[in-house]
Amino acid sequence: MTPRPPSEDSPKKNGATGAKNATGATGAKKSAAVKKTAVKKAAEGKTTAKKAAAGKKAAGSKVAKAAKPTKTAKVPKKASEPVTGSAPVFAGVDPADRERLLNGTHHDPHGVLGAHPVPGGVAFRAFRPYALAVTVVTDDLRAELHDDGAGFFSGLLPLRAVPDSYRLSVAYEGSEQETEDAYRFLPALGEFDLHLLGEGRHEELWKALGAEPMVHQGVTGTRFTVWAPNARGVRLAGTFNFWDGTGFPMRSLGSSGVWELFVPAIGEGELYKFDITRPDGTHTLRADPMARRTETPPNTSSIVHASHHEWRDETWMSGRGARAAHEAPFSVYEVHLPSWRPGLTYRQLADQLPAYVSDLGFTHVELMPVAEHPFGGSWGYQVTGFYAPTARLGTPDDFKYLVDALHRAGIGVLMDWVPAHFPRDDWALAEFDGRPLYEHEDPQRAAHPDWGTLEFDYGRREVRNFLVANAVYWCEEFHIDGLRVDAVASMLYLDYSREPGQWSPNEHGGRENLDAVAFLQEMNATVYRRNPGVVTIAEESTAWDGVTRATHHTGPGGFGGLGFGLKWNMGWMHDSLDYVAHDPIHRKYHHHEMTFSMVYAYSENYVLPISHDEVVHGKRSLVSKMPGDWWQQRATTRAYLGFMWAHPGKQLLFMGQEFAQGAEWSEAHGPDWWLLDPAYPAEPDHRGIRDLVRDLNTAYRHTPALWQRDTDPAGFTWIAGDAAEDNVFAFLRHDTDGTPLLAVSHFSPVVRHAYRLGVPEDIPAWHESLNTDTARYGGSDTLNPHPVKPEPHPSHGRPTSIQLTLPPLATIWLRPA
Repeated sequence: MTPRPPSEDSPKKNGATGAKNATGATGAKKSAAVKKTAVKKAAEGKTTAKKAAAGKKAAGSKVAKAAKPTKTAKVPKKASEPVTGSAPVFAGVDPADRERLLNGTHHDPHGVLGAHPVPGGVAFRAFRPYALAVTVVTDDLRAELHDDGAGFFSGLLPLRAVPDSYRLSVAYEGSEQETEDAYRFLPALGEFDLHLLGEGRHEELWKALGAEPMVHQGVTGTRFTVWAPNARGVRLAGTFNFWDGTGFPMRSLGSSGVWELFVPAIGEGELYKFDITRPDGTHTLRADPMARRTETPPNTSSIVHASHHEWRDETWMSGRGARAAHEAPFSVYEVHLPSWRPGLTYRQLADQLPAYVSDLGFTHVELMPVAEHPFGGSWGYQVTGFYAPTARLGTPDDFKYLVDALHRAGIGVLMDWVPAHFPRDDWALAEFDGRPLYEHEDPQRAAHPDWGTLEFDYGRREVRNFLVANAVYWCEEFHIDGLRVDAVASMLYLDYSREPGQWSPNEHGGRENLDAVAFLQEMNATVYRRNPGVVTIAEESTAWDGVTRATHHTGPGGFGGLGFGLKWNMGWMHDSLDYVAHDPIHRKYHHHEMTFSMVYAYSENYVLPISHDEVVHGKRSLVSKMPGDWWQQRATTRAYLGFMWAHPGKQLLFMGQEFAQGAEWSEAHGPDWWLLDPAYPAEPDHRGIRDLVRDLNTAYRHTPALWQRDTDPAGFTWIAGDAAEDNVFAFLRHDTDGTPLLAVSHFSPVVRHAYRLGVPEDIPAWHESLNTDTARYGGSDTLNPHPVKPEPHPSHGRPTSIQLTLPPLATIWLRPA
């Protein structure tokens, strides 16, 4: 993992100082302002500043009245029949409960509020701050409750039992509304859900936590749930109560740490946050960690969401698991969606991206992080909304529409996933309920030394569940075909970027983060079990043993495999880019940098990545890394791409590199598409590179030798791996039937005539199937136009050989004629 650039790493730029929410994210200050300016409309909890003051005054003056016993009498035959007699019963809210409800520290508001059977009838209690009056309404009666002050209302109705349903008619100054009582409902989260949550094994966590529109006990509304085990109390704030959660306390569900509230009549599109009372009594207003939709940054509220997308990718989904990724063609176009065509939405991208990628022949796109993040000028690797696609480009259903369109075009969708760390924004995950919760409680373990972020506590089962379920969520809810897991190395090592004294060894005295290892194994095993055909890819930059080994197979280091399907080959990337950056006259001294990758090529299942990490922030674009004049730069780029597509492993190319963009990519303006404008004089130079990429992908997909045995040593044979003086690399690739492809890369700016290479004697003739020096790619058109027949001339340890013309700075592929 290469360090993130300043624009990504800066806590300030990533919103770490707490982006303000125009719709209430500023907490108590915003709530107070809204109370002063609330207009007279029929909205829950709405009032004027005058009434608010009156309510505060009443809080102290009416306690005595609330404590006055109510006279009740004989139980009637029908629940709604009146009774006679006198039995004093206290119907109001106990002073201690009043105080806890007012302070937001009550763990069981449903045990106090709502309707409860008591001697002599049913006690009704409501907490409606700023209301003028509250009336209980059933089919048989209408009874106004007593105003007990401070927003509390109560009354003892002479009923035999709690009504199956009732409503509250709440009067505010200038308005009145009738609504269901949120505190008459049983918990909307089942015992089995709580059991799985307690075990940390709820694989569909998003269906248990967060905001879920539903019908509960025959009433339409939304169930809100949040895990906050250290909270003294949790209240719900949102657009429906002017961001004042005082009258919306949530209940604690036993020892689970989960707080729950079903709110009738609240549905899709409502904004909300959780008002959490910390252990020290202070309050914090937090976005929902499980929010499936968010406001567009810099606003930070969560939004109640339900999906209505109807998938049309059945053909793709049913066939994607036919071949394992490491035994199938797999070439990836890496895309930063917000800047690929700046200004386009998900739906607009769906009209352009699938056609473009399909035309170039890539099998997959890889989307840089889609999950919501605070700073739009970044790559998105500091995530605050792990369950929400960024709202900058549209809704979650809009994103599904894009994935659907890509699938229907025959293109797989990979997504960058970031379970390594999260930013410190004070409205998100950091010290969520007042104490370290998602992050490790040890400050040294929690603080990421490179990026100013916090690392997850992988040893806590609920946190591990949050992340494992998140991986499953993207695959199942959005039909994502693969997760490229970012910064795996920073997760695996306790001493990652830390000096001695800044870390503590594990229980065995080692530097491995055993909790992170267990998490990655669980995540991979769960994703593969639930979603056949999905692939996980590790961005892991060390020599950790068994990244792509099965989790139940123990390696020499004593660890089971991590269970990934593929791993980025960072070593190949750095070595090969270093080689081509040298002047051709010096390349012979660096020849080993191009051959060393074959020493370990079969230790893992590899992807060869020319990614965003390598073409931004001072590293220069791919073509600009090459030495020489403009022609030589383009020629070397073409030769390099030909070498890359023939090398064992899958391919990944970052957007803009497919047409030799000279400038570094910028998230502000994206690729330089103007280079492909026919009116631009140098357009043919750039179009030629793009044509080559298209032809590489086409030939690749139709040549099983280039992908069938990527992880089998028998699929590769060196012909000339030691021709350092000539800057030549020649090797064979074989498919499962033994049919070969001969790849020859020549990294000198001269033509080599009659260059002899040993070849298998059982191939009667070879023909040139691809040449990166072809004129239409921008080359010199030095070709081998006719079939080449082997001669009984020993070379490279073989009894037969062929003679080729090697173009300058070019790669050629030959297949049996």
